[in-house]
Amino acid sequence: MKIILDAMGGDNAPDANIKGAVNAINKVKAEVVLVGKEDIIRSKIKEFYGKEMEEISDRLKIQNATETIEMEDKPTDAIKHKKDSSMVVGFNMLKQDEGDVFISAGNSGALLAGATLLVGRIKGIDRPALAGILPAYKSQLLLMDCGSNTNCKPINLLQFAQMSTIYLKNTFGIEKPAIGLLNIGTEETKGNELVKESYHLIKEKAEELDINFVGNVEGRDAFSGKIDAIITDGFTGNVFLKTTEGLGKFVKKSLKESLMKNIFSKIAALPALPGINRFSNVMDYKRYGGALFLGVKKPVVKAHGSSDEKLFEYTIIQAEKFVENKAVDKMIDAFNK
Repeated sequence: MKIILDAMGGDNAPDANIKGAVNAINKVKAEVVLVGKEDIIRSKIKEFYGKEMEEISDRLKIQNATETIEMEDKPTDAIKHKKDSSMVVGFNMLKQDEGDVFISAGNSGALLAGATLLVGRIKGIDRPALAGILPAYKSQLLLMDCGSNTNCKPINLLQFAQMSTIYLKNTFGIEKPAIGLLNIGTEETKGNELVKESYHLIKEKAEELDINFVGNVEGRDAFSGKIDAIITDGFTGNVFLKTTEGLGKFVKKSLKESLMKNIFSKIAALPALPGINRFSNVMDYKRYGGALFLGVKKPVVKAHGSSDEKLFEYTIIQAEKFVENKAVDKMIDAFNK
């Protein structure tokens, strides 16, 4: 197996990308290919580890790419005109079967454009979407879409529900995943026109498409452990995602400050440290890696734009599991049927 990593994409590139790949290389069986400016990647590895890349692992490789797609670039223009960018080179490697999965923390719009134009959509799917994993009570929550389609139609949300069902069944082994529609209330009359029309469409098609639709879900109930996936447009989903991440950071920071306030609170916290560490791990969104682009013909993973080395490490490990589970192949089979 070969994992292709965009070494130049993201706020902390290339340092975090390179360190994450090195951290992950002995935790995966796959070969990891860093795509980007070879001279910079090699000099960074020498700077960080005091040795040549080949001395670290024979499964760590470089594919040279002379250009970089920046966050401010117009997505489609960048894909069409920056032919030797790390993102386009990575996509072409994936398309030509020179790798099994592509990871990037770069421009989300360009990643969606590249995945659609260069890799191609699965037949029958109108728009691919980002499927992000978040922690939930004694389980996990799939958020679909978490940032790729800011403007949607009801058919898109119906297909998000269908893709979520197929993905959760085949990758996580959930026989009848509970699919909810993110809304401001549980009543079917609540919400804007998109949500109200999507509610009726999903409800109408649920039995035919084998979707276990549980209706509207409010944000406060999303993490109850009773919902396996919540469906929304990419704009709302991205706001939901980043608000959740911010809240998690706030809770962890506030808890740490409370426990470290004085000598008495520090002593009182000692017996509870194992439980506190478990809580901290559950709340750490970095452990859940990146988001898989569902709806394209080959595995494409979007890592957080602000990914650090730890998040890249987890995303690489997660990407290997995506390929092993044949998530995309099973999606294609299901839509062919």
